[in-house]
Amino acid sequence: MRLAGILILGGALLVLLLSGGEQRIVGMEPDQFAQLAMTTGLLTLLAAGFWHQFRDRMGANLTALLIWGVLAAALVAGYAYRDEARSLGDRMLGAVRPGSAVMGSDGSVTITRRSDGDFHVRAEVNGQSQGFQFDTGASSVVLTAENAAGLGIRPAESEFSIRVSTANGTTLAAPAFLDTLRVGSIVERRVPALVSRPGALRENLLGMSFLDRLASFEVRGDRLILRDR
Repeated sequence: MRLAGILILGGALLVLLLSGGEQRIVGMEPDQFAQLAMTTGLLTLLAAGFWHQFRDRMGANLTALLIWGVLAAALVAGYAYRDEARSLGDRMLGAVRPGSAVMGSDGSVTITRRSDGDFHVRAEVNGQSQGFQFDTGASSVVLTAENAAGLGIRPAESEFSIRVSTANGTTLAAPAFLDTLRVGSIVERRVPALVSRPGALRENLLGMSFLDRLASFEVRGDRLILRDR
């Protein structure tokens, strides 16, 4: 290849000398022909140098080219199928961490049942992570006193005036409003809630004051499916 580059440059020089610098050469002006010949010759010499270096380490260089080719193909495939990859990742997360919200392409949110048979929903209240037990028997979202205090909600003793039934029996709760309650991509604002007395509940309850705002919710086997309006 080096010889080819030298021949191109030498041949172009010879043609220019024979033309006297006045006649058109293959349809081009002499200076255009000279520029093209010089560019082609230099590129050929550069390619020859690269090829010489490449040939000396053929095996390693071919391996490197193959690795870069696979990485490039993976990047292209990842970009082309990014939505499918995200959906698959969400489904795997839901299987590994039951309660994690898995967003569907139709805007639905799916929760996988825990091994104990309950649906534990991972949500955010006022931007802070909270766990809830899905409970259609609860007329309202209910926070434990401890979790409510962590959110800065501390009702006065006189506010515990609403009688509620829990697994531990009947107790009193205080009314409150949650600025935001997010489950996956579903966000509801100013959600009415109750705060239970200390020790009355072990877990927050995701009740009907949130669920009634949805377009629908249903249980299919081990999956809880929520759909926003």
